[in-house]
Amino acid sequence: MSVDFTLDLRGESCPYPVIYTLEALQGMKKGQTLQVISDCPSAFRNVPEEAVKHGYTMAQEPEKQGQEFSLFITV
Repeated sequence: MSVDFTLDLRGESCPYPVIYTLEALQGMKKGQTLQVISDCPSAFRNVPEEAVKHGYTMAQEPEKQGQEFSLFITV
C-alpha cells in the first residue's frame, strides 16, 4: 500500500489523536492514504471509529508493534 502522509502522534493523549487525524484528513485529496502512528490505547479504538463516522475508510487492519500501532485511513 502507498502512504501519502504520516502523522506521528506518539506521546499525544486522547482526544488529540482524533482531533489531529481528522484535521489532517480534511486537507487531503480523494484517494490519498494517511498513516497514523500512536501509542495512546484509546486512540486504537477512537481514531478508526471517528474516521469512519466522518466518511473515511480504513485502508487495512491496524499494525501493532509493542505499545505503538499504525492506522491506515483513505480519504
